[in-house]
Amino acid sequence: MKVTLINYTPHPIETAFVAARTCYSADTPSNLWERSAADGEDKISPDRMHSLLDKVINSGHHSVLEHINFTFAIEGISRSCSHQLVRHRIASYSQQSQRYVKVASDAFVTPPTIAANPQAKKIFDDFIASVNRTYQKLLELGIPKEDARFVIPNAAKTNLVMTMNFRELYNVSQIRLCVRAQWEIRELFWKIKSELARHEELRGLADYLAPKCEILGYCPEHKSCGRYPTKEEVLGEK
Repeated sequence: MKVTLINYTPHPIETAFVAARTCYSADTPSNLWERSAADGEDKISPDRMHSLLDKVINSGHHSVLEHINFTFAIEGISRSCSHQLVRHRIASYSQQSQRYVKVASDAFVTPPTIAANPQAKKIFDDFIASVNRTYQKLLELGIPKEDARFVIPNAAKTNLVMTMNFRELYNVSQIRLCVRAQWEIRELFWKIKSELARHEELRGLADYLAPKCEILGYCPEHKSCGRYPTKEEVLGEK
């Protein structure tokens, strides 16, 4: 799996700050922008901008985060993972098509639990080999790729481009970074968080991406994994 941040809103902290400040200021957005982006005595300090961003996030005023967009190149995840990903509908996806692109014989993801079990690994590898033979035979018989792909399992690798605003990324990360999330999509969102953290101006935003329990201070699930108590345990309820 490979995740690359290929584009994002320039000056993201400044953009969110101007959006948030506009809601409560008599000043114009253009003046706020000039003061946040320019140098000089009148420049709004980065600390002040980060402080306001903390306040709006903690208060739930998350609409201002929608002005920040990120575009990621996501490569080598399984179709199983991409099916989960596209359920998050406030985003744009452009995915490699199995109608037009032939599925390579080695383009399959092996789950770690299967890879760690020799007997299971053999069963899995034998199945993939059978899939490859069947798929190739169908193509040789003149069956179009869009129909031959019906034998391809969810383990098939796929590539896609995803654009998601920061509000959605913040919300989705709370779900997908949880230890209860399926391993592959959890790894995907850890890589997304790490990719943001690689860029100096985005590190502060990367810090906001966390499982919901870290944000709430308790586990919202019926049963905790043990890292945080449940809400009922915090309130002293049974």
